[in-house]
Amino acid sequence: MTVSCFIEYKINPFKLEEFTQYANNWGQIIPRCGGELVGYFLPHEGTNYQAFGIISFDSLASYEVYRIRLKQDTQAIGNFEFAKEEQFILQETRRFLTPVESTYWCKAKTHDEGIA
Repeated sequence: MTVSCFIEYKINPFKLEEFTQYANNWGQIIPRCGGELVGYFLPHEGTNYQAFGIISFDSLASYEVYRIRLKQDTQAIGNFEFAKEEQFILQETRRFLTPVESTYWCKAKTHDEGIA
């Protein structure tokens, strides 16, 4: 059963560039350590201090293996240190969710596929 980790960040809006670099770094690290990175999402309009990350795993056991790998990954350790030094993350919360499988990763249909 797929399990997704939904991460909500309260960020310093004046350090958006630093958070963007942090997110970009995870784009390499997370897949290497066994997570399926759905993506990181930055504020665009509205609230300027909320950002999100979504990572999926085949199971909670897969997540536990991922966490072990993450703690041993040099680049991951460096990214955690970068966040600590630059202090662009003010708060972080995590929720573990199970997607409704029939709605998970539904792609948009194009005009050629019958959309009016």
